[in-house]
Amino acid sequence: QVQVAESGGGLVQAGGSLRLSCLASGRRYSSYAMGWFRQAPGKEREFVAAISWSGDEIYYTDSVKGRFTISRDNAKNTVYLQMNSLKPEDTAVYYCGLRAGGLLPGIVPNPVGYDSWGQGTQVTVSS
Repeated sequence: QVQVAESGGGLVQAGGSLRLSCLASGRRYSSYAMGWFRQAPGKEREFVAAISWSGDEIYYTDSVKGRFTISRDNAKNTVYLQMNSLKPEDTAVYYCGLRAGGLLPGIVPNPVGYDSWGQGTQVTVSS
């Protein structure tokens, strides 16, 4: 079984930056994609960004394009989410999901398409 663990959340003022990390450990897949999702209180979990194993497929939700950057270091089994120009509406618990194999465009934004999840890390952006 694979374990996924997020880190790097915190409290930041609007306009500030944070970098989230997601470490995958345990069972080894030959390849896996990773996605970042977020969930604000009273709302459903929503897609933020995703990256394929090779890094040549990257997806973002429209609201974070130009502000967030997803990347990965396969040697460290880690995926990153660099978040710049943060806004109060970015406040949420951020979750990392692992998907064994590749990304399918119809699956990318759907949490059901991911096999393992971390416990989440809180990001709070103050105005």
